[in-house]
Amino acid sequence: MKKIFEYLRHNTHLFLLLYALIYIPWFCWLEEKVNINSNFHVIHMALDDYIPFCEFFVIPYYLWFIYMAAGIIFIAFTDGKLCWRLGIFLITGMTVFLFISTVYPNGQLLRPDTFARDNIFVHIVQRLYASDTPTNLFPSIHVYNSIAVNIAVWRSDAFKHKHAMRCGSAILMVSIILSTMFLKQHSVFDVVTGMITAAGMYMIVYVNN
Repeated sequence: MKKIFEYLRHNTHLFLLLYALIYIPWFCWLEEKVNINSNFHVIHMALDDYIPFCEFFVIPYYLWFIYMAAGIIFIAFTDGKLCWRLGIFLITGMTVFLFISTVYPNGQLLRPDTFARDNIFVHIVQRLYASDTPTNLFPSIHVYNSIAVNIAVWRSDAFKHKHAMRCGSAILMVSIILSTMFLKQHSVFDVVTGMITAAGMYMIVYVNN
């Protein structure tokens, strides 16, 4: 136990992980609040209607969870300074998202009622729809956090000469962003606001420091 406390004393950036104790209860409360009241502002752009549903994008959509966990844990245990920047990047963006969803409950009505195909990917999407409500959407955390982790990967000394890893991260990031729209989980508006928020935080966290 003493060794653990000593390790944490020299790696204080690991305490950033405790933000999950704030984010998860707050997010769950927002989801419950919207579902009980059934009163939210509908997010929609004309471009949303031209994007077809494609169930195969459920693969990168779910890979987001592994991407986030692996990226954050790796950075946390290999580069303390970069972890502080990544942590500030993530925590600030997610807090902005929580505040927006609190004062401006929002959702979308883009999900298809029927599916043109019947396959395992459609079944996975149906389970996703059943467990994840189409509410509290912007800026898209899927988009924002994917960009944050990809930036950290590209700035990590551990991946400095590993071009395959960097390119793989970038490709996965783009695939995840596209998946949010092709699965009808997010409006283009959510994606764009997620990108804008990430761009602003990049300027604050990396460029001006």
